[in-house]
Formats: sequence, C-alpha cells, structure tokens
Amino acid sequence: MAGNRAGAMNHLFYGDNLGVLRESIADASVDLIYLDPPFNSNASYNVLFKDESGRSSGAQIEAFDDTWHWDDMVSGQAVAEVRDSPYQNAAAMLDAMLGFLGKNPMTAYLAMMAVRLIELHRVLKPTGSLYLHCDPTASHERPRNRTGFTRPMRQHRARARPPHGGRVPRPPGRALSTGAEP
Repeated sequence: MAGNRAGAMNHLFYGDNLGVLRESIADASVDLIYLDPPFNSNASYNVLFKDESGRSSGAQIEAFDDTWHWDDMVSGQAVAEVRDSPYQNAAAMLDAMLGFLGKNPMTAYLAMMAVRLIELHRVLKPTGSLYLHCDPTASHERPRNRTGFTRPMRQHRARARPPHGGRVPRPPGRALSTGAEP
C-alpha cells in the first residue's frame, strides 16, 4: 500500500474512493464516514447549465454514469479482493449472491461496494461510526442486528407544511448506521 497516509487530515480528495482510501488514509484514523454511493439506478446523470436569465440551457455535461455491468477484469477483481480479505463472511455472502444471481449488473454493483466497504471499515476508528445511505434498489427492507446495522434512520424534510395542502412526499432511500465494532 503506497502513498502518504499520515497527511490526509483536512484534505479534499477527488477520484475513486478506493484508490484514495488505500493510498492516503491510515488505519483506524476516521471518526465518521457518511457514504452516499451510486444506487444502481441504471441511469446517467448530467449537470445542466442555465443562461443569464435563469432558463435551462441546452448545454450540459455528463456528471456520472450509474449503470453497472459485470466485467471479469473489474468486478471479478473486486470479488477476488474480498475473498482474499479477512472478511470471510462478506466473501461468503458475495459468493452466495453470485451463485444465486449470476454475473449481472446487481452483482457487479455489490462487488464494487463490498471492496470499498472493507476499506472503509479499515480506516474507521473502533469508536467511529459509518452512515450508509441506501436506495431501495440495492438495500434490504429490515436491517437486523446481526448484520451490524441498526434500524434505518428517519429522514425529514426542511419544509414545515406540505406543498399545496397535500402530503409531504417520503424522501428516497434510507440511511443505515453502524459502528466499527458491531
């Protein structure tokens, strides 16, 4: 593991978090992690620009692509890294998902998340907390204590009253929390 892990305090990193975690963040050095990963929405997202009047412009650039495809060089490598990690329960679960679902976009997404969650766990202090924002497309309905996750956190909107006298819509997704020691 290369890089300078000692000097990561108060820095903003740009790029794939896996490389940043491995090269720049020391073991057990982070108090709080909030993870808002792509949700496997199978969509591409763009940054839209507005003109001087505030109207939408035709100009836009791709911000990120939230589509996943199994690739043995990428997804297969992530699975191999999970299998070679000390987290054998995670490896067994990932293998079970691959056996049940096969090599597809969802298992590519799960492999990408698993290898990153292992690195996030490595950098989390024993007293630290991790908050994982999940979308229903790639999460479970009822977290159980044995997974290490507590119940979903409630989300609230800042608006005091519903718009137009209707109901306040439910926010998408959910946030799950856990500590370094489940």
